[in-house]
Amino acid sequence: RLDGPVRGNGKIIQELEGEFRGSGWNVIKLIWGKGWDELLARDKSGKLKQLMMETLDGDYQAMKANDGAYVRKHFFGKYPETAKLVAHMSDEEIFELRRGGHEPEKVYAAFHQAHHNTTGQPTVLLVKTVKGYGMGKAGEGKNTVHQTKKLTDEDIKYIRDRFNIPVPDSELPKLPYYKPAEDTPEMRYLHERRRALGGYLPKRRVKADEQFKTPELSTFQAVLDPTAEGREISTTQAYVRFLTQLLRDKDIGPRVVPILVDEARTFGMEGLFRQIGIYNPKGQLYTPVDKDQVMYYREDKAGQILQEGINEAGGMASWIAAATSYSTSNRIMIPFYVYYSMFGFQRIGDLAWAAGDMQARGFLLGGTSGRTTLNGEGLQHEDGHSHILAGTIPNCISYDPTFAHEVAVIMHRGLKRMVEDQENVFYYITLLNENYPMPGLKPGTEEQILKGMYLLEEADASKPVSVNLLGSGTILRESQVAKLLLEEDWGIGANVWSCPSFNELARDGQNAERWNLLHPTELACVPFVTQQLGRTNGPVIASTDYMKNYAEQIRAFIPKGRSYKVLGTDGFGRSDFRSKLRQHFEVNRHYIVVAALKALADDGAIPAEKVAEAIAKYGIDANKINPLYA
Repeated sequence: RLDGPVRGNGKIIQELEGEFRGSGWNVIKLIWGKGWDELLARDKSGKLKQLMMETLDGDYQAMKANDGAYVRKHFFGKYPETAKLVAHMSDEEIFELRRGGHEPEKVYAAFHQAHHNTTGQPTVLLVKTVKGYGMGKAGEGKNTVHQTKKLTDEDIKYIRDRFNIPVPDSELPKLPYYKPAEDTPEMRYLHERRRALGGYLPKRRVKADEQFKTPELSTFQAVLDPTAEGREISTTQAYVRFLTQLLRDKDIGPRVVPILVDEARTFGMEGLFRQIGIYNPKGQLYTPVDKDQVMYYREDKAGQILQEGINEAGGMASWIAAATSYSTSNRIMIPFYVYYSMFGFQRIGDLAWAAGDMQARGFLLGGTSGRTTLNGEGLQHEDGHSHILAGTIPNCISYDPTFAHEVAVIMHRGLKRMVEDQENVFYYITLLNENYPMPGLKPGTEEQILKGMYLLEEADASKPVSVNLLGSGTILRESQVAKLLLEEDWGIGANVWSCPSFNELARDGQNAERWNLLHPTELACVPFVTQQLGRTNGPVIASTDYMKNYAEQIRAFIPKGRSYKVLGTDGFGRSDFRSKLRQHFEVNRHYIVVAALKALADDGAIPAEKVAEAIAKYGIDANKINPLYA
């Protein structure tokens, strides 16, 4: 703790020792420097050991923040026996009594003992040091040392003398670096160690030496094709089918690392128990209660699934280890960590940021995603902001797909970028547990899906006016129904656009704006959103199962002169039916229709009375509280 002692009223080393010993660890404590050895040897009364145990961490800090006279009076002076032990020592000699972490020989001895531990226990070293060691009055042992920006000439001289640095007084104002001669034992040792450790600078492996070829997209044709009537699936099932097919690849399959913290059956992944097994270094020493079932809970020494228990941070740590294996171990691994989406960035956001910083490669999959999807458990599960959080990480590529073919196209491209091309990105994909018909891939839309937007359904050209309905995830299906209502109830055409990633659309638009800013005399770059909507006419209405900020990101790239309205799920969740939640958050088909009519009325294309008529027709309570504050 920078501001003060961690346990000013206690003894942190004793506390940690109890924790580790109680957990079965071998504990080595290095508290006192060699100057204390003689005093302890002469401590026949045991008073010195007693004094050491009685003195609190806050008091120990004060001893090093002052001087030898202070230590003599307030520490050794507590008992006649301990005062007598240092009667022959000067104040300077008392102050020179070091903590163990500042004695190189003792530090070496502690590591040597840990290295040669034969008990089979893991070892922890608890080493005591002094904050600001060697700074004297300028900062040694003081709470403010981490903010000390300047040193006086006297401070510099003190440090020079304290560590016997051979720099004359005349050179001190220049603050010279001291470097021993090349033939000195110190320099020979340093060079020898750097050579043994592989060089003078830390080196990171940027790409693994091995190479893999991504299977063709057609390998996952079963996920790309439309579902048969009565055989509806969810996007989570689409992911599992994709993963199952990938595991069959003789080259890439063994490198796949499925990770779960719990509830594999919720995600439809129990089939993998039998197929590849759950990794356990001890195998399975018991008979599982469901052994008579085809998909029983199978643990195996050669298992591939990492099931961490209900521990999202642990699951993310395993994911990071596999996702950076290409660099740390020269071995490409492909981790797929699936979890309830609310339990991802919401809980381990800092680990996700660290993963980006470490150039991780892999898939994070947020199941039961969206604010209105997992309807029975209220705030705990209803995620309306994970994509906003994902967008803060520069190398996180995020998608909110609605259909199975979108999942397949996105994951296939992710494999190509991360495995075949060894590009330093990772993917966040949200999945749904709602079953509905899957329309299948329209050939030629693959790149548009990846860029974040493609035309799913065209407007009826016979209608006098039209609108554009944008959506992602589960709410895109509300836009599809809204299209029918607009055409049947109001005689208005509607293009329906599937937008698997408003984050990617926003990044593309921002990149285009940056290009245009820095290349004012060259042909202007047109954002992808502008290109797509430029082929149509009429207002644009975006609806998602996420906060309005998610779709608001592309407002700047809507073609000029076109109105843009955003519906989203701002506010806390509720436990209710999905249809009720979508009504509560004002993102269902009726609100989409009303938003479209209002945009047309604002443009003067229809009278405002039509909007009021729609509000009444669909039973919308115009005076209900804003869901943001409900």
